[in-house]
Amino acid sequence: MTLTGKLWIGIGVLIVLSPLGLIVPDQFKGGSAWGEWGLDEIQKMTGYVPHGFQRLSELWKAPLRDYTFQGWEGKDLFSMSFAYLISAVSGIVIIAGVAFLIGKVLAKEHE
Repeated sequence: MTLTGKLWIGIGVLIVLSPLGLIVPDQFKGGSAWGEWGLDEIQKMTGYVPHGFQRLSELWKAPLRDYTFQGWEGKDLFSMSFAYLISAVSGIVIIAGVAFLIGKVLAKEHE
């Protein structure tokens, strides 16, 4: 098996495991997954929101906010896990596609 094949298998395993970010905090009543906090959660945890963080939070709106589809907020854990998987696959396809295109452009420059 080639190195590329092994890498794709590893990425596939990570995709399948991605719903653990929902399941584990839910099962242990741990709140949000580490680093997945919004402005309101940061305010609650620390007592303030850094000015730069607040300013930059308006700069980008995620296409799949909270890794789910619009109108799916509050759905059951199975539905949320499905949305996590779709989000993971979508992100990987976009990043791999961009990386592939950049590689093609750079390869043409060195011909």
